[in-house]
Amino acid sequence: MALRRSVLGLVAATAALLAPGTAPAQTLKAVMHSDVKIVDPIWTTAYIVRNHGYMIYDTLFALDADGQVKPQMVDAYTVSPDSLTYTFTLRDGLKWHDGKPVTAEDCVASIKRWSARDSLGQKLMTFVDGMKADDAKTFTVTLKSPTGLLLFGLAKPSSNVPFMMPKRVAETDPNQQISDFTGSGPFMMKTDEWKPGDKIVYTKFKDYKPRAEPASGLAGGKVAKLDRVEWLAVSDQQQAVNALLAGEIDLIEQPAYDLIPLLKGDSNIKLVDYNPLGLQYAMRPNHLIKPFDNPKVRQALTYALNQTDFLQAAVGEPDYYKTCKALFVCGSPMATDKGMDGLLESNFAKSKQLLKEAGYDGTPIVLLHSTDLQTLTNLGPVAKQLLEKGGFKVDMQSSDWQTVVSRRVRKDPVDKGGWNLMNTSWVSADILNPVMSSFMNMSCDKAPFGWPCDAEMEKLRDDFAREVDPVKQKAIAEAVQLRWREVVPYVPLGQYYIPIAARKNVSGILTAPAPVFWNVEKK
Repeated sequence: MALRRSVLGLVAATAALLAPGTAPAQTLKAVMHSDVKIVDPIWTTAYIVRNHGYMIYDTLFALDADGQVKPQMVDAYTVSPDSLTYTFTLRDGLKWHDGKPVTAEDCVASIKRWSARDSLGQKLMTFVDGMKADDAKTFTVTLKSPTGLLLFGLAKPSSNVPFMMPKRVAETDPNQQISDFTGSGPFMMKTDEWKPGDKIVYTKFKDYKPRAEPASGLAGGKVAKLDRVEWLAVSDQQQAVNALLAGEIDLIEQPAYDLIPLLKGDSNIKLVDYNPLGLQYAMRPNHLIKPFDNPKVRQALTYALNQTDFLQAAVGEPDYYKTCKALFVCGSPMATDKGMDGLLESNFAKSKQLLKEAGYDGTPIVLLHSTDLQTLTNLGPVAKQLLEKGGFKVDMQSSDWQTVVSRRVRKDPVDKGGWNLMNTSWVSADILNPVMSSFMNMSCDKAPFGWPCDAEMEKLRDDFAREVDPVKQKAIAEAVQLRWREVVPYVPLGQYYIPIAARKNVSGILTAPAPVFWNVEKK
């Protein structure tokens, strides 16, 4: 009822302010999968922050609906005959939200900050000899040796996305969060209306100049057809669904699976399968501290767990999930079952044997458990049950997702706020090959949270980055999966799909790895 009163009150207040004959501003109200408390999409891989990034920032390149790399902020580029020098020219009319022009220096600084945090970006920079702004609109990237990673990296579709920021912002230490939220994207963040735990608000950037071609995936013309977008923080899924059915909100990014039949039963609601490759559930161990600093203990995870139990508990409806042991997701070119025989089948005896060989002393492991992100909520209890059957002792510590996101970057011992295990998920577009997949980054301190370290895996990822023949790439991906079995940087827990639920008067939702709000309109 509180949500209904607030929405009706806003409508009445807006109507009172309109001059006679003035059309009301087109406002869309959405309930996203999480509240927005962190707003730096380079500092964290959290998808709600990635989604926020797509609202207010733009990218140099982007992937279209067919997965092809297309220029976005870039107007044109040239490549030298030896494939070592790339020269990029920005489009005319690019502006920051403060009215200043986007410059090549801004882009160079943004690429540097992104590449310091992102796994693909880090690998890309091992090939880069230098980057420099040639003039206000042109910059050059010089490579040490040829690689296909440069354009693909600049078009990376999901966390971390190489969003462009003003130079003054991009020069923020990559390990510190930004405090200036000036972008150049189709929407602007209303910082004066941002209330964590309540809502975050975006308004149309009227000086944004879209590309001329139609929107396709994350590429093409980003035409903002909405004047205002509000993301409301509603953690109770039943409340959110009731509001959608009543027309008090317009869209739910990730409706609870058990409530989808209710939505299907209303003729005013539609379900949009915007991400056909889906997502992959994952368990991440912390390699820095005991017991998961021991590879045999990590290997025990691959025997104690099974995907079906997680998928049934978290999703339930078979139409929306499938078991898939492939690290690089079923349905993608690099998918393989190489090396997966006997794994993820809850062989508890084998798990206990490995723990005994590793000298595991029964010290409880701290498992971080998210309670408010409905797609993850049921993973923790299943993990605890299976791990305990496999010989582990588990201390499951529950909190909201944003607390998990903040805690998982800590390297402290568990008695000082650290952690041993956590569950998450990756959109498939993030994990299509060994270089893209953040959890396959085993570069020690430069790796994402969990901080795995393995020189052999890093060599294989280097080999993949240098190779351009798809057949040879597939062979390297198979070798990566065989090495994964030995070092276990993470454990895949199955593939799943979740549609957007929207009122039928909402149109233009694009097929893309992330939910975006350009091209969307409300009639």
